[in-house]
Amino acid sequence: MDEPKPLDSLFKEKLFRIPDYQRGYAWGRKQLDAFWEDIINLPDDRSHYTGVLTLKEIPSADVQQDDKEFWLVDDHSYKLYHIVDGQQRLTTFTLFLQAFIELLRGLPENEDQADDAIYLTDTLSIADVERKFLFEMKPPGDAFRTYKFGYTVDNPSYEYMRYRILGETGSGTVFETFYTLNLSNGKRYFKEQLRVWHEKEGIAGLQGMYRTLTKRFLFNEYIIKDEFDVFVAFETMNNRGKTLSDLELLKNRLIYLTTLYTDAELEPAERRDLRHEINDAWKEVYFQLGRNKSRPLNDDDFLRAHWMMYFKFSRQTGRDYIKFLLEEQFTPQRVHHKIVPSVELEEADEQTSDADLEADDENGLDEIDSSVPRRVAELRPSEIRDYVKSLRASSVHWFQTFNPEMSDDLTRKEVEWIQRLNRLGMAYFRPLLMAILKKYDDPSQRIDIFKEIERFVFVVFRLAQARSNYGSSEFSNAVRSINRGDMDLADLKKRLWYWMSFTFTDGDYFANDNFYLLLQKKFENGQGYYGWSGLRYFLYEYELGLLSKSRHKKVDWADLLKTPKDKISIEHIYPQSETAAWKPAFKGIRKKEREAYRNSLGNLLLLSSAINSSLQNDAFAEKKQPKYNRDGSKLRNGYADGSHSEIEVSRCEDWGPEEIRERGIRLIKFMERRWDICFPDDQAREEMLFI
Repeated sequence: MDEPKPLDSLFKEKLFRIPDYQRGYAWGRKQLDAFWEDIINLPDDRSHYTGVLTLKEIPSADVQQDDKEFWLVDDHSYKLYHIVDGQQRLTTFTLFLQAFIELLRGLPENEDQADDAIYLTDTLSIADVERKFLFEMKPPGDAFRTYKFGYTVDNPSYEYMRYRILGETGSGTVFETFYTLNLSNGKRYFKEQLRVWHEKEGIAGLQGMYRTLTKRFLFNEYIIKDEFDVFVAFETMNNRGKTLSDLELLKNRLIYLTTLYTDAELEPAERRDLRHEINDAWKEVYFQLGRNKSRPLNDDDFLRAHWMMYFKFSRQTGRDYIKFLLEEQFTPQRVHHKIVPSVELEEADEQTSDADLEADDENGLDEIDSSVPRRVAELRPSEIRDYVKSLRASSVHWFQTFNPEMSDDLTRKEVEWIQRLNRLGMAYFRPLLMAILKKYDDPSQRIDIFKEIERFVFVVFRLAQARSNYGSSEFSNAVRSINRGDMDLADLKKRLWYWMSFTFTDGDYFANDNFYLLLQKKFENGQGYYGWSGLRYFLYEYELGLLSKSRHKKVDWADLLKTPKDKISIEHIYPQSETAAWKPAFKGIRKKEREAYRNSLGNLLLLSSAINSSLQNDAFAEKKQPKYNRDGSKLRNGYADGSHSEIEVSRCEDWGPEEIRERGIRLIKFMERRWDICFPDDQAREEMLFI
């Protein structure tokens, strides 16, 4: 390995490409902060060792005439390299440099100036910087740019880097993913940091920063020889700064496997097509996972859910899915067709009891003939292709389970029921939803089963208080059965009913013992229904239940999120801190009983907006009406102009024990209708109010 090189030496007559088996740009604020601090804190007499840049040289003969690199490589002045390790750091350098150039362009003194007329120093224009580090323009007439650093055409970030980061024109539609968001954030980060730095240090500060980055940031350059396996090197090295996800490792492995087949097993054209299919699949997967930029989906959660659907379910936790994929299913050994000979080993004869011996005899295991060599199963290219196609299609449906409102393929009712499941909490059912969306096209069938799943989760987990893993093996195994067609939705519905049957008595009444005991403990510790995990979802469903065709929706779940924990504002109509105005309504009721009324179901109200929290301990008559300032501007809402639930409460003349009881019974009866359960009688309903 040569002596460390600065960036201005490293970029001489080299073209760097991030190949298709690499992930996108993964650095976030933490890594960007560290990069920036390395620049500004480096003493003038020191250099910064940045690490090893591992490259794989691409033979000139492999560069096609229609490639944009061909004209530079053809005269042998430039060499093309794929980056095996170090892409995050070189990408960051490129983002920094582009932000640096755009800052200089935007200075008032450089307005309307061409790049070759804007100078960083007396002899160095920003056009010189671009030619040195960013791109060359092919003459005559500057026909197109050839970038010094960028992605290969098959990489999902290829177009975004060209058009959105480096400013090339004529883009058309450019897909955005979580990784392209990181590129955008990185450039934005450096533009703002450089702006502040320029305000503080002036042009001299920018000149010093440019020299530091290009001349004092040092890399060791290591070129992988042709005989060295670049894919294995990539897996072994991983990437500095941020660990590769399992999804990224799997992509590299699948592309690697396509190189191991002989031409007889996989013709060259088919090999290119399969590799293209892998890249297209990952492009779609990354697009779907990062489609909601503010809430990107986790790579490995999706990969595990798909593994469960495509291969098998395991009760084990952790990384069992990726061990299966990389160590059992998609292995080089399954492509090499190697014969694994059996080797005789000396074995100890373990002493056992007579009972153990009898048990062994009863197993009836056949003795294995060790003289017959075992052959490793063959992994056909079609298996890789089928798996990749399924992964691609499933990513769309995985996204829909999180963000149904962003999908054009779902009906309004489907969106509503998937949103309900997200509000309620899907437990372990999300992979099953993905499989249903993938397997069934009929919206009415899908809506019907979504309703059954929602009922199951609410009744089993929110009311009956079953353990969180109750039924998990049954319905996790059903994911694969649904995907393969071994189980239909009618069978799935029967299984949901069977596993929910413990919540009903022989007379088909709701077995409310567990729910009652839970609430009893909640009332004993002073929380009551206010501490029930299903309260917010239940009250929101009641609000939706008050809607009719003539009424407009007045409360949206997203509007009610109050804290990072997604808690919704719940009002105690009869307040927790009693004021003098409330004493007449509860006259003669003991303190402990008043506390039960406060936390009983009928006294709890879902608020339409945060401003209603200012109602607090006001008298009921004041809570009902909005409050105005002297100039007529509204200080806060009242129940009368709030949600449909608030309006319903505002129709009461007063608020006391009887009103709390009546509304509580009304809510219990709504629960019965909404989730198709039935309490034995009115006494049982009264008992559930704890008043």
